[in-house]
Amino acid sequence: MQVKRNGEISFWYADLGAIPAPRPPLPGDIEADVAIVGAGYTGLWTAYYLKKAKPSLRIVLVEREFAGFGASGRNGGWLSGGFGWSREKYLKTSTRQGVTAMQQAMAGCVDEVIRVATEEGIDADIRRVDNLTVATNPAQLERVREECETTRSWDADPERIELLDAEATRARIKIRNVMGGFVIHGQARVQPAKLVRGLAAAVERLGVSIYEKTTATSIAKGIVDTDRGTVRAETIIRATEGFTAGIPGEERTWLALNSAQIVTEPVSEELWRQIGWEGHELLGNAAHAYCYAQRTRGGRITMGGRGVPYRYGSRTDIDGQTQQATIDQLHTILTRLLPQTAGCRIDHAWCGVLGVPRDWCTTVGLDPATRIGWAGGYVGLGVSSSNLSGRTLTDLVLGQDTELTRVPWVNRKVRPWEPEPFRWLGVHSMYQLYRIADQREAAGLGHTSRLAALADSITGH
Repeated sequence: MQVKRNGEISFWYADLGAIPAPRPPLPGDIEADVAIVGAGYTGLWTAYYLKKAKPSLRIVLVEREFAGFGASGRNGGWLSGGFGWSREKYLKTSTRQGVTAMQQAMAGCVDEVIRVATEEGIDADIRRVDNLTVATNPAQLERVREECETTRSWDADPERIELLDAEATRARIKIRNVMGGFVIHGQARVQPAKLVRGLAAAVERLGVSIYEKTTATSIAKGIVDTDRGTVRAETIIRATEGFTAGIPGEERTWLALNSAQIVTEPVSEELWRQIGWEGHELLGNAAHAYCYAQRTRGGRITMGGRGVPYRYGSRTDIDGQTQQATIDQLHTILTRLLPQTAGCRIDHAWCGVLGVPRDWCTTVGLDPATRIGWAGGYVGLGVSSSNLSGRTLTDLVLGQDTELTRVPWVNRKVRPWEPEPFRWLGVHSMYQLYRIADQREAAGLGHTSRLAALADSITGH
């Protein structure tokens, strides 16, 4: 399948009309109270809440490209408030009450992001929708039922999680061979580039300085060195997510996992009648190599997945350009789930990276000795989680003991990833096993393939 545009950051910027012109770079050596490296969701939310809490703070953001260049401007637009990490891993250093509090705080991010967007006049095509996970074979259906029950058992409002049979699932979206699914109510769809650009503008209105085309070359206590000068600050926040491995000393902190998407041409009204999807649900499936999709404001379908999952040495893409093999793979997933789209043109393909800690569980924290803070390793859930990061980092920076600073992801220590080539071998082995497991399950295996458990054990997923 050929595409009209490949890369160019993402479709979301094409939807805006153009890639934004960068703001001026750092003008030289400066001083601040707080220096933030990275002007994506995490850095911008942190700056926003810090400035709201204490307007006198001098806050500086430095960004290698432009605000929203990374995952914040390329993601699938799922404002889910979801909790996709292992509760059991958090339980090892916390309690059920603590993990439940963290899950509730995550879920509350949906309302909070919508509140700020409304208050700041950010038009990000936000639409409240359900999140629908579908099963198309018996093994997937088994996992759907298990995940539904597990999510209900942890959720403060189990009524917002609903198990669907095949008929009820098909009534929402006419997925080929669908056997059932489950819905989580109370989530939202967004246009991610509109959200991050609007948030950057809101932060600037508050008096925060954003310097773009400024590359941080090192981070140490009280100092951020860049190619444009040095920023000296008592507190420094590393908000670099999937690009963290590019900072000296952080090469093994978080793995840069690749994810890619395609988007169709605008779908005709007749074709929408054939597909359904009138509720504009966020759509995912229960495959091991899962996909994620949305129906956009402009009546297109985006479809995302891992594609080529990892580049050797945590290398990143060039302006979002992705491989033809990945485009073909995503098109196959789209037409397998929705064969009605077989004749649709694919207008744009792109990719980006997301941060993955060694235990696949996100963290946020502040080292009291160095005053260097961090947040990320969202493993694909950063649209909502980054908002909670910003609020949590605000409390940590200001030295406040709050409910947010006591949840179990705060100051959680995770061991580093192995050096290469073991990282590359591990991740590619995991996804190859996932693909084989999915193939066996699609061919009629009536239960979850043991190869998937082997894949998880290789990398601690």
